[in-house]
Amino acid sequence: MKESTAKPSSGQGRSSEVARALIRRRKQASRRRFPAEEKIRILLEGIRAELSVAELCRREGIHPTGYYTWLKDFMEAGKARMRGDSLRDATTGEVRDLPAGE
Repeated sequence: MKESTAKPSSGQGRSSEVARALIRRRKQASRRRFPAEEKIRILLEGIRAELSVAELCRREGIHPTGYYTWLKDFMEAGKARMRGDSLRDATTGEVRDLPAGE
């Protein structure tokens, strides 16, 4: 018997693209979302070094790459804050001291 060397029809290629997109959306929808406070708690535990990062990530159910991404973002935000590059909310006293509108 001869094997077919014909290319798959465009319908098959399209259906596999749709399947991949569906799987990607499903994974994104089921991904855990961590609030900032939870991320900070996990990062501080890692910084304390009472557990290895691998053990901490296993316990918290996160991938080490995610941990290190959070750590990088945390450190960059801290550096920006120390330089005074970030905006902050005004205090009640500062709002009270604003000149009245004319």
